[in-house]
Amino acid sequence: MNRISQRMMRTWAGLGAKYLPFADAASDDVPLERLLRLSLFQVSAGMTLVLLVGTLNRVMIVELGVPASLVAVMLAMPLVFAPFRALIGFKSDTHRSELGWKRVPYFYKGTMVQFGGLAIMPFALLVLARQGHAAEVPPIVGQVAAGLAFLLVGAGLNTTQTVGLALATDLTPPEKQPNVVGLMYVALLAGSIVSALIFGALLYHFTPGRLVQVIQGAGVATIVLNGIAVWKQEARGSARPRHAAQPDPTFQESWASFMTGDRALARLVAVGLGTLAFSMQDVMLEPYGGQVLGLAVSRTTLLTAAMAAGGLIGFSLASYVLSRGFDAFRMASLGAMVGVPAFIMIIMAAPLLSPVLFGLGTFLIGFGAGLFGHGTLTATMNSAPKEQRGLALGAWGAVQATAAGIGVALGGVIRDTLSSLDRGSVLTPYLSVYILEVVLLVAAIVTMNSLIRSPAGTASTNTAHIR
Repeated sequence: MNRISQRMMRTWAGLGAKYLPFADAASDDVPLERLLRLSLFQVSAGMTLVLLVGTLNRVMIVELGVPASLVAVMLAMPLVFAPFRALIGFKSDTHRSELGWKRVPYFYKGTMVQFGGLAIMPFALLVLARQGHAAEVPPIVGQVAAGLAFLLVGAGLNTTQTVGLALATDLTPPEKQPNVVGLMYVALLAGSIVSALIFGALLYHFTPGRLVQVIQGAGVATIVLNGIAVWKQEARGSARPRHAAQPDPTFQESWASFMTGDRALARLVAVGLGTLAFSMQDVMLEPYGGQVLGLAVSRTTLLTAAMAAGGLIGFSLASYVLSRGFDAFRMASLGAMVGVPAFIMIIMAAPLLSPVLFGLGTFLIGFGAGLFGHGTLTATMNSAPKEQRGLALGAWGAVQATAAGIGVALGGVIRDTLSSLDRGSVLTPYLSVYILEVVLLVAAIVTMNSLIRSPAGTASTNTAHIR
C-alpha cells in the first residue's frame, strides 16, 4: 500500500506541474510551499482592494448617505501614493541594517501603515456620514479623517506590493519568474473573491457597529497574513551593515542609471499606454449594457465575472508560454492586439443589438489585459539589474497604478462631458471612449514593437535587448 501511495503522489505531482502553469514555479531553493506562503501578501492586497473599491464604495453611498462625488475623491486617495513606488523600491534596494534585511523592514512598515489606516477608517467614515453623536462634529473633521485613513491604506498597500514583488524576484531564478507572476496574480484574485463573499455575508444586516468590526477585522487579517507571508523568507545578510564604507547612490543617480538601460523609457511608456487603454472601460461596461443594449442588472453583473475569467485564463496561458522562453514583450503586444478586436466587438454590439457579441468582447478584454499585464511585469522582472530590482518593479507599479487610476477617471469624465453636450445621444459618449481605447492600444503596440526581441536576441530596431 505504501508503494502504491507513493506512486499516486508522484502521479498527482506530475499532473500538477503539467497542467497548472504556475505549479512548477518552485525550485530546489524555494519550494512551492514557501512561494504559496509568500503569495499571502497578495491575498491581503486583494482583500483590501475589494474592501475599498467594492464594499465601502456601496456602503458609503447607500447605507451612510455620503455624496458620490466625495466618495470618488476618497477612493482616489490611495492613488496619490502610487508614483512613490519607485522611491520605495529604491529604498529597499539600498537599505542598510545591522539585522541584515533590506526588504523585510519596508514590508513591515507598509503593513503597519496599512493597518493604521484600516484601524481608524470605520470611525472616520461614521464621522464623515455624521452618524449619531458625530452629527455635532464639524464636517471638515470627518473629511480630513477619512482622507487620512484612505491615504494611509494606499501608502501601505503600495509599499507592501512593491517590496513583496521585489522579494519574490530576489528569491526565484529568472526561468521561474513567469510562473511566479502567475501565482501572485492568482493569489490576488483569490483574495478578492473570497473576501468579497465574506464581506457580503458579514454586512448583510448592516449596522454601524458591524462596519467597525468588519474593517478592523480586515486590518487584523492584514497583519496576520503579511506576517506569515514574509516569515523567514529573506535571509539575513542581504543588506549591507550601517557602518559599510561604500556610500549608497542617491535616488536621482539610480534613476538616471535605470533610465539609460534596456530602453527603460519605452518600456514604461508602453506599460502606461496599455494600462490606460484597458482601464478606461472599467466603469463603463455595465452602464453601457444597461443603457444601450437594455440588459437587466442581473445580466450586466455577469460582465465582471466574464472579464475576471478572461484575465485568469490570460495570465495562466502567459505563465505557461513565458516559462518556455517566449519573449515577454511579444506576449504583451499580443495582449494589446487581442484588445483591439475586443473593443471593436463592444462597439459593434450596439448596432447589432447583440448581447452575445458584447459578452465575448468583455471576456476578450480581460484575456488581453491578462496577457499584457503578465508580459510587462515579467519583462520588468527579467530585465531588472540585481541591485535595482526594487526600483524597476516600483517604477512598473507606479506607472501601472497611476495609469489605471487616470484611465478610470478619464473614461468617466469623457462620458459625462459628452453626455452633457449631446443629451440626445446615449451611444456617442460610450463609443468615443471605446474608440480612444483602440487608439491607445495601437500606440502601445507600436511602442512595444521596438522592444520585441528578434530571433538573435536583439531588439527589432536597435541593439538594446530585454535580458
